[in-house]
Amino acid sequence: MTSAKTSLPGRRILLAVAAAASLALSAGAQAQTKTIYIGMNGGTMEKAYTQYVFPAFEKQNNVKVVVVPGTSADILAKAQANKDKPQMHVMFLDDGVMVRAIGMGLCEKQRPSATLKEIYPVARFKDDMATSISLGMTGLAYNKKMFTEKGWAAPTSWMDMADPKFKGKLVFPSITSSSFGLHGFLMFNRIQGGNDQNVEPGFAAWPKTVGPNVLEYIPSSAKISEMVQTGEAALFPLTPSGVAALKARGIPVEYAQPKEGAVLLMVGQCVIANNSEPELAQKLAEFLLTPQAQANMLEHGNIVPTNPKAPVVGAGIQQVAEIKEWLKNAITVDWASVNANRSAWNSRWNRTIER
Repeated sequence: MTSAKTSLPGRRILLAVAAAASLALSAGAQAQTKTIYIGMNGGTMEKAYTQYVFPAFEKQNNVKVVVVPGTSADILAKAQANKDKPQMHVMFLDDGVMVRAIGMGLCEKQRPSATLKEIYPVARFKDDMATSISLGMTGLAYNKKMFTEKGWAAPTSWMDMADPKFKGKLVFPSITSSSFGLHGFLMFNRIQGGNDQNVEPGFAAWPKTVGPNVLEYIPSSAKISEMVQTGEAALFPLTPSGVAALKARGIPVEYAQPKEGAVLLMVGQCVIANNSEPELAQKLAEFLLTPQAQANMLEHGNIVPTNPKAPVVGAGIQQVAEIKEWLKNAITVDWASVNANRSAWNSRWNRTIER
């Protein structure tokens, strides 16, 4: 009896010690789970990455990936404001904005890997300071329901934006905040006789041609779906991927490839310089270029892969085939010239166009 009585407290002590050890191990495991932040567009892109891409990376690396949503301009501003002590680890930016970010010293070189070698050469920024996770272009999109009801033919040229029948029906993203808008303006400028160094022809002609047709200058493409459904928007610059995403939601839009060519548009990613988790950030950047990650984004986010080894199925087969065909006469922007003058153009645009 004595032995049994003395062993009971002993067992309780052992159980308590074991429980404490278990809690300590659990707490230790939780403490080891790190969080890395990635800046990118919200909406469809954020949802697709969060649901279909990040979970596999999180499981492989015992890490939590958190999205900081915003436009390219928003993300760049946040990265610049925290340059000395970055709050994000990786960021997605439209290609032109990415070139600016690299020039500002906000990105670090992506390290060599087998996956990096697999992607299309055009998807590798100079010196691998950034890589593209999507292959696309800006062309024209239109309200299919409205065009059908009015008996209008699909648009075929950037100059359709100046057609009087679209008065009060053209929705145009501001060039100050949207690559779509900037691309549309630069193509209009080219048709007027200008180039990426000289935008005088575009600024001079806009108020008399396209300007009167504009219902609203919008800060991003986010409002387009609403304006199509309310019957306000007939025509607007957009990408094939953007159109596919809207169509997937039942919104009646179609993409139209302008005869003058669409403008090459890639979403670049870069590892943010001096971030707090450089190893994990590099791993994430590499992971996002893998065939399966990119295949998942095509299937669930309508983002065309930059890795040709990404398996393509279903509707994605046609999407990729069309993009490759349209790329044959795609226009590439001279970003060095554009970025050198962008601030002055933005001021002039606000002063004379969106006033």
